[in-house]
Amino acid sequence: MKAEDRILKAHIALMQDIRTLAYSGIIMVGKTAIRDDIDTAATNGRDVFYGRAFIDSLTDQEIRGLVLHEAKHKLYQHFFIWQKLFEEDHELTNAACDFVINLEILDIDRGGSFISLPACGCIDEQYRGMNTAEVYAKLKKQYGDKQSRASKGGKGLPEGLDEHQWQDAVSLSPEEREQLSREIDSAVRTGALLAGKQGGDVDRSFEALMESKVDWREQLREFVSSTCAGKGDSTWAKPSRRWLSQDIYMPSQISETVGSMCVAIDTSGSIDDEAITKALSEVVAICDNTTPEKVDLLYWDTDVASHEQYREDNYAGLVASTKPAGGGGTDVACVMRYIDDNKLKPECTIIITDGYTDFPRDHPTYPVIWVIVGGNDVVPPFGSVIRLD
Repeated sequence: MKAEDRILKAHIALMQDIRTLAYSGIIMVGKTAIRDDIDTAATNGRDVFYGRAFIDSLTDQEIRGLVLHEAKHKLYQHFFIWQKLFEEDHELTNAACDFVINLEILDIDRGGSFISLPACGCIDEQYRGMNTAEVYAKLKKQYGDKQSRASKGGKGLPEGLDEHQWQDAVSLSPEEREQLSREIDSAVRTGALLAGKQGGDVDRSFEALMESKVDWREQLREFVSSTCAGKGDSTWAKPSRRWLSQDIYMPSQISETVGSMCVAIDTSGSIDDEAITKALSEVVAICDNTTPEKVDLLYWDTDVASHEQYREDNYAGLVASTKPAGGGGTDVACVMRYIDDNKLKPECTIIITDGYTDFPRDHPTYPVIWVIVGGNDVVPPFGSVIRLD
């Protein structure tokens, strides 16, 4: 059987099995091709390429595992979320991503009768439960940075399963990235719905990505309406969303819009890949529902590691263009200090965190809403709280 036919056969098998049919939409995102110049497999986060000779050497179970491996990269949008790590050391980041998702794939079929993985150096139980940044840090401590590895001949680093074409990923146009983000979001929801109807499994990665919008929009609108009062004037430039839902075109009140908004995302080591992806989804929901004049997006751990600014004309491409940074300890007080030091003056601030941090006691001058992810029942000393378990 030709390599092309074996990949198609693997796709069909995964889409029919109740354990993996939720991945049906993700598998179909982008294009799939067999190439003679690929040693194993490769992806840019959208398209997937398989080496002909490699596919010919694998069992059907290993091909199914390989297809899921590439689908996981797309699902987590690894080459956009961890772009900063790729730029710092792409070899270590390649391995870290693979260590995380390979354990997840093996958990689907521990017996290996339906899914197994080709021989790979990036399978190790010591990394179970860790996210890509945590695995990266441990690998860097063990193997050194790329300069020190080069001085030693570059030997010893675990060999990954595939080639990660992250440079091709970041070269996608903003429009292509936006479209890809929409396709992945749609594929996640469609796959989970399909699995639910067929009595199949929906693993925790799908559930986490889907839960990102549960009750968020309604609670956020309520928060904004009660804390960010406008001037009471009307404008036809932005039709009223309240009336548009009834197919009636009416001017919006300025009070329906928000001025400057600050969104601060915890990227400490205790926040995993799913939570970061989930948080980014919520940022898009914020922009969709409140259309702020400006969003100051902060990534923080013990300090603010990155500050990005977005305005209405580039909100759509936010998920694809943002570059999360951080990964150390956790001290949310750094957010308030940064806002004050840089005179940001937000009308409201949304802080997305798992809540495992010391909280400042003094209430800032601006309203704060805490989005607590991961089931932590911590009660911040001030502000409103939304919980995304």
